[in-house]
Amino acid sequence: MKIVMLGAPGAGKGTQAKKIAAKYNIPHVSTGDIFRANIKGGTELGKEAKSYMDAGKLVPDELTVRILLDRVSEEDCRNGYVLDGFPRTIPQAEVLDKELTKAGEKIDYAINVEVPDENIVDRMSGRRGCPKCGASYHIKYIPPKKEGVCDACGTELVLRDDDKPETVKNRLKVYHEQTQPLIDYYTKQGALKEVDGTVDPEDVFKAITDILG
Repeated sequence: MKIVMLGAPGAGKGTQAKKIAAKYNIPHVSTGDIFRANIKGGTELGKEAKSYMDAGKLVPDELTVRILLDRVSEEDCRNGYVLDGFPRTIPQAEVLDKELTKAGEKIDYAINVEVPDENIVDRMSGRRGCPKCGASYHIKYIPPKKEGVCDACGTELVLRDDDKPETVKNRLKVYHEQTQPLIDYYTKQGALKEVDGTVDPEDVFKAITDILG
C-alpha cells in the first residue's frame, strides 16, 4: 500500500502519516528526514543536496526524487510506505509515477487532509513554545496554567517566526500555487481521497482507516 499525504502546512498530515505507518506497519517516509539522514551519513546524494542547501537554494526536483527513490527501494518499504512532504509539485509527482510504473507499481491512495485556510492561521498563530525546555502550548486548545508562562519551567513562552499570521498566510499562498494542483492530478488518477481535518485528530484517523480498510 503506497500512500501520499496531502494537505496545507498545519493541517496535521504529518501526525496522521505517523499513525498510519504505525497501524499498517509500513515506513513513514518524510523527505526532510531523508535529507537529514543522507547529509549526516555523508552519502553522495547527501553531499549533493547539502551543496544546494548551503547556497540557500531549493534542492532540485530531480535530486529530491533520486533521494526518495533510493529510500523507498530499501527492504522495509517492500510492502508499502506513507510519503509525507513529497511530492510537492506536479513535476515531482510525474517523475515518481514514471519510476513506479517501471517497477509495475503505483500510488494507491493520495489522502488530502482538508482544513480551511482560516482554521490553519488560527491553529498555527495560536501555538506557543518554551525556548528553554521545548514544551508546546496553544492559547486556545492547550493553554498554559499561567498566561504566557511555561508550566514546566516558568520561562516566558514565544511565538515562532514561522507561526506568525503573516508567515502562515504566505506559506499557504505557496501551498495553493504549487501543491494544490496535485489534488487535481491525483483526482484524475482516481487515487484521491479527502478527509475533514477540522475534527478531532482521532476522528480524522478513523476516517482515514475507513478508506484504507
